[in-house]
Amino acid sequence: QVQLVESGGRLVQAGGSLRLSCAASGLTLRHNVMGWFRQAPGKEREFVAGVSWSAGSTRYADSVNGRFTISRDNAKSTAYLQMDSLNPEDTAVYYCAADNGRYRGYVPSVQVAYDYWGQGTQVSVSS
Repeated sequence: QVQLVESGGRLVQAGGSLRLSCAASGLTLRHNVMGWFRQAPGKEREFVAGVSWSAGSTRYADSVNGRFTISRDNAKSTAYLQMDSLNPEDTAVYYCAADNGRYRGYVPSVQVAYDYWGQGTQVSVSS
């Protein structure tokens, strides 16, 4: 059974930084694309960032490009999202997701491309 568990979310002041982690179990992260999505209150879930299985390709939403950095450690079956220069608009529940290995070098931004999801971790940014 595949399980993704996010951690690292908390309350932070605007301008601060956080690093989210996504630990995978029941799944050896080698050929899976990893992605981060977020859902703010009253809004739809949106793509934030994704990384290919080799970490050779990354993709970011325009709203976070230049502030967030996605990375992965396949040996630890863990993906990370470093978030800098946070602002209140980044407040949301952040979800980790993985595909089943079919995309390899391509990083999709649509939810339907991802097969496994975590339960989410709350990130709150105060002004």
